[in-house]
Amino acid sequence: MFIQTESTPNPATLKFLPGQTVLEMGTADYASAEAAGSSPLARRIFATGGVSGVFFGTDFVTVTKAENVAWDHIKPSILGAIMEHYQSGAPVIEGEQAASGHAVTEGPDSDVIRQIKELLDTRVRPAVAQDGGDITFHGFDRGVVYLHMQGACAGCPSSTLTLKMGIENLLRHYIPEVLEVRPVAA
Repeated sequence: MFIQTESTPNPATLKFLPGQTVLEMGTADYASAEAAGSSPLARRIFATGGVSGVFFGTDFVTVTKAENVAWDHIKPSILGAIMEHYQSGAPVIEGEQAASGHAVTEGPDSDVIRQIKELLDTRVRPAVAQDGGDITFHGFDRGVVYLHMQGACAGCPSSTLTLKMGIENLLRHYIPEVLEVRPVAA
């Protein structure tokens, strides 16, 4: 098994491409070893030490390292953990995978929210997935769109620029009701 690695705009995060499907659909984000209880793969990666976050996409695993750790020290262990996992035949996530994605919302702004989600799904999410992350809709209130950043996007130095100059401009261009975009923590 050959696992490719790619750098991301976030220097604390690397993208691992195992050459196999990671998740059939959606994404999964684990901010700690404790949160990784339902995922044998995430538990293996956290067990290598020096890992502060694990994120799964359809064909990639993004790993965020702790501040005081160098990639040279932990990357071989992470590659080994991913390889061992796929050789074991264990599932990436045990049981039902929690639906990951946009927040469900209804109400007077449902048409605007539908348009926001459609633009995010067609224009934004594929681009940020290439960088090892995801951005999901969290809410819309009085012209402000709230988005949740995951994987390489969470804590990335360029995420504010991406959010304000890229996503905000895109949404404002197509949807006049959108005035601003803000990040939210999980």
